[in-house]
Amino acid sequence: MTIEARRWVMTGVGAPLERQVVTLAAPGPGEVVVAVAGCGVCHTDLGYYYDGVRTNRPLPLTLGHEISGRVVAAGPGAESWLERAVIVPAVIPCGECDACRRGKGTICPHQQMPGNDIEGGFASHVVVPARGLCPVDEDRLAAAGLTLADLAVVADAVTTPYQAVVQAGVGPGSLCVVIGVGGVGGHCVQIARAFGATVVAVDVDDAKLAAVAGHGAAATFNARAHDARSLKKAVAAWAEAHGLPAREWVIFECSGTAAGQQSAWNLLVHGATLAVVGFTMERVEIRLSNLMAFHARALGNWGCPPELYPAALALVLDRRIELAAFVEHHPLDQINRIFDDAHAHRLGRRAVLVP
Repeated sequence: MTIEARRWVMTGVGAPLERQVVTLAAPGPGEVVVAVAGCGVCHTDLGYYYDGVRTNRPLPLTLGHEISGRVVAAGPGAESWLERAVIVPAVIPCGECDACRRGKGTICPHQQMPGNDIEGGFASHVVVPARGLCPVDEDRLAAAGLTLADLAVVADAVTTPYQAVVQAGVGPGSLCVVIGVGGVGGHCVQIARAFGATVVAVDVDDAKLAAVAGHGAAATFNARAHDARSLKKAVAAWAEAHGLPAREWVIFECSGTAAGQQSAWNLLVHGATLAVVGFTMERVEIRLSNLMAFHARALGNWGCPPELYPAALALVLDRRIELAAFVEHHPLDQINRIFDDAHAHRLGRRAVLVP
């Protein structure tokens, strides 16, 4: 079976993405070919394209790591995946190294990330390892009123904050503060709420704050109306008025901006957990001793282990995480315009590119 794939390829920082047509080689042992239903445009893709963040595989390269689709070809050992609807993990561990055997797949030294280590999903088809694929129950998908393309964002914008919430130990009684409630942060709000937490949302965009106020945020604060000290005082006063803890807050930095990271750091309280979910190349000056003085902790968050995907997907299919209100579809052929719009913050929702 010969498959011709259309790809939009990055050849250099800021250079127009180029459309190419290639004939795919037959998938190797343990590999599959996925016909892409949708691929989400992530802040990380924009970092590669505009900011010169280095990809592990040299350019030219097809970006895109939020992929959903259907398996149309399978190599030896992966035949059981044929014709199945799937979500491709944004980070695919090898499953065999010491880190993987100890349940630490996100630091697997042999991991593969589409659009970074291997060709990505801004294409009609993509070849990926079958290991870690998340199957999609299409009957439940239809019952939830969603399409397979909608689920592209589960591969990062949902599962990455899902792991952050699990890793931080969020549960009933937790007070969570989410900084930046765009694609990732908006879902972080919903996930933390689904785990039983009370969630405070912080952003500089009133429209985004209004959106999450209807989907899990008990309170919202526009950071532009506060300096560092007054924001912390405002959140603390709100928490006290609602009988919520003054200590052990869980702070999720999802904006991927220096200002957001600074705000998150300034919100540290005694026993706090700071989860850094967003990424920026910018530097932030902090007093590290705050971690010591508050007996707090800071956690990084790289992707999500594939074994957590089914539980995250279940929250989506059970409508405990709302997707449709936070994504919008665009033709893949408009990728250059959509990248520009996403970079200029002209999109109200997370873009999913559909071949």
